[in-house]
Amino acid sequence: MRLATWNILHGRTPADPTVDAATLSRAIAALDADVLALQEVDRGQPRSGMLDLTALAAEAMGGAASLFVPTLIGDPAREWRTATEADMDAATDAYGTALVTRYPVLRWHVLRLPPSARFRAPMLVPAERSVVWIRDEPRAVVAATIRTPHGTWTVASAHLSFVQGVNVRQLRRALRWLEALPAPQLLLGDLNLPPAIVRRVARARMLARGATFPASRPMVQIDHVLSDEPLPPFRQLRMPPLGVSDHLPVVLEVDR
Repeated sequence: MRLATWNILHGRTPADPTVDAATLSRAIAALDADVLALQEVDRGQPRSGMLDLTALAAEAMGGAASLFVPTLIGDPAREWRTATEADMDAATDAYGTALVTRYPVLRWHVLRLPPSARFRAPMLVPAERSVVWIRDEPRAVVAATIRTPHGTWTVASAHLSFVQGVNVRQLRRALRWLEALPAPQLLLGDLNLPPAIVRRVARARMLARGATFPASRPMVQIDHVLSDEPLPPFRQLRMPPLGVSDHLPVVLEVDR
C-alpha cells in the first residue's frame, strides 16, 4: 500500500510554462501510488491546455476514483473569485486540490478554508514589465474514507496558505475537522510550514522527513504526512526526478 502527496505546479516546471499531458501522466504513473494527494491542480485552465489534471491522474493510476475541489474560479495569477459548492462540477477556469485513490471510497469529505482578507503583496512579471498584486487564496481539504487492505482509513489532501499565521490556524482547523472522521486519519499535503512549526502545532506524528522544496535544490520540507493514530510501519521512498513541478513528491509505503 503506497501513499503519496505532490504539489504538481499545475503540471509544469518553473523553467517551462508548457504543460505536457504525456509527461505528467508518466510522472503520476511512476509514483505508483494507491492514494495520491494533489495540490495546485487545474481543470480547464488555458495555461495547462484546458486539461482536467485530476482526471489525467486518475487515468494514469489505472482508472482510480477521484475528487477535485475547486478553490477558485478564474485566472489564478490574475483575476479570480472564490469557488463555492455550486462550482464543484465547473469544467473551465477551475483551480484547487484533489485526492485520487485506487481503493473503494465509502464517503468523500470537504473542508473549505477562507483566505486572509488583509494580505496583498506585489509580484513583478518581467515578461510584461508589470506588477501584479497577489491576494491570499481560499484553500480546501479534500478527504476520503476508503477501504484499504489494512482496514478502513480516512486520508486527506490539503494545500494551506503561504501567509504565516494563517496557515497555522488552517492546520489546527483541518486537524480538528479530521479528528471527527472515521479513524485512522492521515493528513497529506503542502502545508507551507516547516517541520519545527508543524511539530509545535500538530498533535500528530510526522511520518515523512526530508526537504521537498524547491525541487531543483531542496532546502525545506513543506510537504508532509501527519497522523496520530496507530498505523502499520511505513517506509519512505525516494523517487527519481520526475520532470514536473517545483516540489518533490512525498511517498510512503506500508511495510508488509
